[in-house]
Amino acid sequence: MSSRSVPLALLLQPKQTWLSSKSNNGSKLGHCTEVPRNVNMESLQSGYLFPEISMRESEHIRKHPDARLIRLGIGDTTQPIPDIITTAMAEHAFALSTVKGYKGYGAEQGNMALRTAIADRFYKDMGIEGDEIFISDGAQSDISRLQMLLGSNVTVAVQDPSFPAYIDTSVIVGQAGKFLKETGKYRNIVYMNCRPENNFFPDLSTTSRTDIIFFCSPNNPTGHAATWHQLKKLVEFAKANGSIVVYDSAYAAYITDPRPRSIYEIPGAREVAIEISSFSKFAGFTGVRLGWTVVPEELRYSNGYPVVKDFNRIVCTCFNGASNIVQAGGLACLSPDGFQALRTVIDYYKENAKIIVDAFQSLGLKVYGGKNAPYVWVQFPGSSSWDVFAEILEKTHILTIPGSGFGPSGNEHIRVSAFGHRECISEACRRLKKFL
Repeated sequence: MSSRSVPLALLLQPKQTWLSSKSNNGSKLGHCTEVPRNVNMESLQSGYLFPEISMRESEHIRKHPDARLIRLGIGDTTQPIPDIITTAMAEHAFALSTVKGYKGYGAEQGNMALRTAIADRFYKDMGIEGDEIFISDGAQSDISRLQMLLGSNVTVAVQDPSFPAYIDTSVIVGQAGKFLKETGKYRNIVYMNCRPENNFFPDLSTTSRTDIIFFCSPNNPTGHAATWHQLKKLVEFAKANGSIVVYDSAYAAYITDPRPRSIYEIPGAREVAIEISSFSKFAGFTGVRLGWTVVPEELRYSNGYPVVKDFNRIVCTCFNGASNIVQAGGLACLSPDGFQALRTVIDYYKENAKIIVDAFQSLGLKVYGGKNAPYVWVQFPGSSSWDVFAEILEKTHILTIPGSGFGPSGNEHIRVSAFGHRECISEACRRLKKFL
């Protein structure tokens, strides 16, 4: 029967579904629209890692309501933001209640004073100009905007293990292909093995060519900061293959030895690399939200069109600009006094990392990271990382992150965050030495 022969009153009745009257979680299904679910969303595997950890945390609290849980899992900062920075934000906020100080929309790309300050502070002598820097509400948001820019037809490579957002956004935009349960990988994503055996840097001689290479240094989760020679190989590899590197430098402020803090320290990188970064972990802005992306003028598509022009269009279409109050705080962060105050906070977290490293090493375990990053990567040979996570949580009431949540090569490891109050870090190490 065609729709033309069906009475209008019948067509207007709510649609009845032939699916079960209950959804997968046991709740009753109500009205269903005619809109199909995005097939890419259906390809995502289970929950995003960090909400999954939060769910297990809640289950543990219900099971052990009197236990004092220590959270060394999700990398959320804990130390107060220096008052020179919060004062700048407060003054800007109060000024908005005056005729002279009120401002509405700002430039979508960000306050030029802040863009210039970032160029001067982090990219001095690298040729990066303020108009190549785009201010955002954080690096994770920019990863999604870059994926929108790149589209579904590009091929992608990621470090394995790596920050889950690179893979999940690749799945959402349609780059990833089918998930292969036997390998724990997506068919169309190239996983670059980065384990202790290869000094956490991929063998580029055996790495397939892709359009995009996601690379994070210092790496989340392993804490490894790439050397100048390693990044030189990466830039040369990208240039030889006509690829673009999306370089995540969110933890660069934790590097204390001569390793590069930006990929633009490498000759030729301006022609092959986009860099994303954030105020979250070096300024304690995890809840305040501020980041930036660098797109050099020299970076071009295969047809010669400047990538920066398309990214500017994406930003202007999808974003009305970071909060002007928060950007005032960002400027204060980069002032001489503000930056010095933040160095003190970073040193505090780095001392936490050293305490954690010493604790695990005293147990005879192999430990990586913690020197140039706020994360410690601990190896448990022959053990499932989720089993190790569960055992530590059950025995010590300490929350960590299972390494396999960052990719198949993360199995047999856990990530431990150095973000925490010193008394919590010390107590956690005492428990670990006693119960493991």
